[in-house]
Amino acid sequence: MAQASDTDLGATKAAAGPAKPFSPEDDAYLREVLKRCSAPTYEAASQFRKTRNTEHLPAIVLGIIERYVEPDLRAKLKDPDDDLRLIEDLGIDSLTMMEIVILVEDVLQMSINNEELRHLRTLGDVKQFIDCKVRGLPLPQPTKFLPIEQIASVMPIQPPFLFLNEASVSSQGASAKYKISGQEFFLQGHFKDNPVMPASIMLEALGQLAVLFLLEGGAVEPGKVVNPQTIFFTSCEGVRCHRMCRPGDVLVLSIKPKRLKIPLATFEGAIRVGQDKAAIAEEITLTFGYAEAVAVEAGQAPAAAGEPATLPTAVNA
Repeated sequence: MAQASDTDLGATKAAAGPAKPFSPEDDAYLREVLKRCSAPTYEAASQFRKTRNTEHLPAIVLGIIERYVEPDLRAKLKDPDDDLRLIEDLGIDSLTMMEIVILVEDVLQMSINNEELRHLRTLGDVKQFIDCKVRGLPLPQPTKFLPIEQIASVMPIQPPFLFLNEASVSSQGASAKYKISGQEFFLQGHFKDNPVMPASIMLEALGQLAVLFLLEGGAVEPGKVVNPQTIFFTSCEGVRCHRMCRPGDVLVLSIKPKRLKIPLATFEGAIRVGQDKAAIAEEITLTFGYAEAVAVEAGQAPAAAGEPATLPTAVNA
């Protein structure tokens, strides 16, 4: 988990060391190695080589990855999410990944150890890894992938009110999926002969993903962990619902921390179905507290009054 702060957690883009002279020969070489990439990829790479400004890195990384992705999958990169998986969603195998790495090394004038690539599984992993590598920062912790069994083992919320089938958690946020089976108890009356996922339950799922991030993203203070008995819902703002979700739909949820300063954690969240935006929440705020790591591991976490965090029922949008 990122260091607690009362400011936004977005990384500041800065120059990655002094810019080196960019000669006409350098430009010609850059055009040659990027000749099968889009024009914006070359422009971003050229600006980076001239200025070393890391704000150009995402465009470079996306452009190079797009070059190696099959044409029928490239649409996923037009408005990409950081939780896009390299293998499952973009069809990038280990050999293709090596081709991507070689081109990144040439364009950014850097060296990448093969061992450093083992834990890069999502688009967000790659972007964060390259950014840290270029700026000489400590490399990020790998994304954790959690099946439903592991999610249920750590969450204070349990079935049938747990709406995460699988999830991945990194230091930058979390993503998850939930398939609406049609057997959910609340669909029996929401609505008569017309089952629709309540908007309040979709927000509940985002809140649960935020809880999972707090529990699995890592403790802010050394020697401590987030105590699940201290996590409670506080508020939700800027909610918009864009489509109805029905049985058979797979909800793809994502949350990112905006502010983490004990006792409050604020996240932004979004849900999509396929390429369709289903719902967004500009701010979901939870309270949380710490416990000694040893005490929690021994099952001795201090008790806290109340119930685990759940979002309040709201009128369906």
